[in-house]
Amino acid sequence: MQKPAPKESGADLIATMRRLLDVAAAQVAERDPTPATKARMAQRIVQLTSEGVTDPEVLVAAAIDEAGESE
Repeated sequence: MQKPAPKESGADLIATMRRLLDVAAAQVAERDPTPATKARMAQRIVQLTSEGVTDPEVLVAAAIDEAGESE
C-alpha cells in the first residue's frame, strides 16, 4: 500500500527539505561534515519524505543519524 504524498509540493517542499538539512547540518557542524556526508543526509531526508514522512523532527533526527553512520 502506498503512503499518501506530503501535503507540500514542488518548490515549497524542496525549500522545506533544504531548511531541515541546514538544521541537521548545523547540529553536526562540530564534527565538520564533509560534502559527501551532507549529501547522504540530504538523501535520507528525500527518501523519508518520498515515503510520506513529514514530521520535521523525525527528518532532522534521521539526517543526523545518517551523519553519524557515515563517520
